[in-house]
Amino acid sequence: MKTIVIGGGPAGLAAAYTLSKQAANHGHEVELWEASPVVGGMCRTIELWGHRVDLGPHRFFSTDRRVNALWLELAGRDYRMVARLTRIYYKGKFFYYPLQPFNALWNLGPFEAVRCLASYVQTRLSGRKAGDDFESWVTNRFGRRLYEIFFKTYSEKLWGIPCTRLDADFAAQRIKKLSLGQAIRAAFKPGPDHKHKTLVSQFAYPIGGTGMIYERMAEAIRHNGQKIWLERAARRVHLSRRRVTAVEDASGQVVPCDHVVSSMPITALVKGLPTLPQRVRQAVERLRFRNTILVYLKVKGTDLFPDNWLYVHDSRLRTGRITNFRNWVPELCPDDGRTVLALEMWCYPEDALWKAGDADLIQLGRQDLALTGLAASAAIEDGFVVRIPRCYPVYEKGYKAHVQVIRDYLATIEGLHVIGRYGAFKYNNQDHSLLMGLLAAKNIHEQTQHDLWGINTDYETYQERSLIAHTGLVEI
Repeated sequence: MKTIVIGGGPAGLAAAYTLSKQAANHGHEVELWEASPVVGGMCRTIELWGHRVDLGPHRFFSTDRRVNALWLELAGRDYRMVARLTRIYYKGKFFYYPLQPFNALWNLGPFEAVRCLASYVQTRLSGRKAGDDFESWVTNRFGRRLYEIFFKTYSEKLWGIPCTRLDADFAAQRIKKLSLGQAIRAAFKPGPDHKHKTLVSQFAYPIGGTGMIYERMAEAIRHNGQKIWLERAARRVHLSRRRVTAVEDASGQVVPCDHVVSSMPITALVKGLPTLPQRVRQAVERLRFRNTILVYLKVKGTDLFPDNWLYVHDSRLRTGRITNFRNWVPELCPDDGRTVLALEMWCYPEDALWKAGDADLIQLGRQDLALTGLAASAAIEDGFVVRIPRCYPVYEKGYKAHVQVIRDYLATIEGLHVIGRYGAFKYNNQDHSLLMGLLAAKNIHEQTQHDLWGINTDYETYQERSLIAHTGLVEI
């Protein structure tokens, strides 16, 4: 049996790695095709000015024992527990997230605080239920005023559409049960029972950067006698009688196989399938991804601000998030008196920002950083730009119906498994993608029937609960 895995991000690597551990003993072959020159996808780590930096902030956290065991298998003891500090930057002040009532009231001032509380009370007394859009969902939990201050600007920067067009699923995944009422109760009753479960106070982080895990996965796959092809893009999957038979690469070479695990963008995968029904083609055309531009700035100084990353809620700035790599683990940064910051901006392929030159983007990053005042008078010595196409699946209202049409069609194809943020059109964290890859491999090798589409849809609980601590895996 031969399996071709398309895409070398967390999901694809987890699938290939899990399959490779069994392949030699069972006469199986595994090939992983990655279109870029390196593995890791959005979770790769790059060398920049003598520093190791990620593509924005990538914290790993899971309570799923299978995922944590897989991660530790690769990390060994080469990780640290990082104390998480991520705040909202708004009008020159810093607000903790999840919102801490006393911190928020102090920063907003008494007049604005009263307006926010009154707006929340009015919302609760109205009895109106949340609708199916992001704006309605968040307003129902925080009140109109807090929604406009802490959610609207950032979300519309990220997605490029009004929050009334953004599906409430995004809020359900990222905010979950958090509300202003819950935040106030937690302020007066501190403790684990009142803590917001999606925003942990510490997380495990590899000393070589997030990409270290995926570089080690690739090494292990090769060590297990299986193949990884870099700069090899898949053009289409071949079928015969609704069964996978081969994958064709961009050069036209066709490689026979029995299974395909695809983490390439689901839109590109489906468009390449033969004799596509019109309803499926129409569904694919209605899905789209958002691009990311990362502007890295080398700043003279090491104590700019204490956060791992900041959310920028300021409509004057194109930047939506700023990562400070000095505040992760010391192994990332040499003792050179410099800090590397990553400023994230988001756009669609047709936007002028995506087509702008590197020099213009670096200058925009400089201007945004100056407007925040975060670097004060520190000199910005250099800049570097990374463009990441199609990295956020856009949860525009109605997207679930289009995805369902595609799911129903793909379910009729034997031997095809779609996984990952791109491949399944799901706004996954690392842990979700790792679990998808792990279970896809089990479905192939052990002929299990794990529901890959069901991963990252249970917004409340995980199975087989455990945590990673500085000592390793801890049952909870």
